Amino acid sequence: MEVWIGRDGERHGPYSDGDIRQWLRSGQVSRDDLGWYEGLADWQPLSVLFPDEVRDTPPRAFTTSSTPSALPQTTAVALEDYAGFWKRVAAYIIDAIILYIPNLLIQSMMGGDAAEAAMKQAQAAAPGDAHVMLAALTQFYSAMMPAVLVITVITWLYFAFCESSAWQATIGKLALGIRVTDMQGARISLPRALGRYPAKYLSAFILCIGFLMVAWTQRRQGLHDLIASTLVLNGRAAEFKSKPAKPGSDNSFTA
Repeated sequence: MEVWIGRDGERHGPYSDGDIRQWLRSGQVSRDDLGWYEGLADWQPLSVLFPDEVRDTPPRAFTTSSTPSALPQTTAVALEDYAGFWKRVAAYIIDAIILYIPNLLIQSMMGGDAAEAAMKQAQAAAPGDAHVMLAALTQFYSAMMPAVLVITVITWLYFAFCESSAWQATIGKLALGIRVTDMQGARISLPRALGRYPAKYLSAFILCIGFLMVAWTQRRQGLHDLIASTLVLNGRAAEFKSKPAKPGSDNSFTA
């Protein structure tokens, strides 16, 4: 279970429940600090969430003893810094440019040029004949189907692997300084990223209204974000990673 800790109006974490239990026993966090995990209706004191760790222990002040490792932090302010519609559009355009050249090469290698030439030849042989044009288009798209499938899979994997990576972003999003997270600001898993991309087809299918929803929803979520339970936030993932502690230094727990 992953638990967030709230203190002084800021949200930190998530941390494993095992770490929090250990910190409660050692006094590195206070029993009065607030905690929250997915499925909990509201924030609760850690003494309520982990009563077995504080049952026989009187309330004690927060200590500044060093923690086992530097702790990542995500503040409430960062979780509300949603990326805007036009910034997301610009990031997508960059990604489309990046994918254009390999997709063009795949299309050419899999007979795209020959299929296009055959379509133009058929249309030239009977200009203005709707039946001939329809037959030529049908033949063209039939010939192009394998290439389209390969391009779709490559694009799908590009978005999924990039957004579930340590970057939490495609190259376009990284260039614009935005990242994809779950609802608590954490890195999303590969399965969730794999599900998020196909959901974009639904956003596009309804006259692109699913994409336009980014402009007016409270958390700037498109339909695909709502389906996958994701946020797109300002800031690169590297900016929210904890810095390694210097050997021999004392680090106070700052959750």
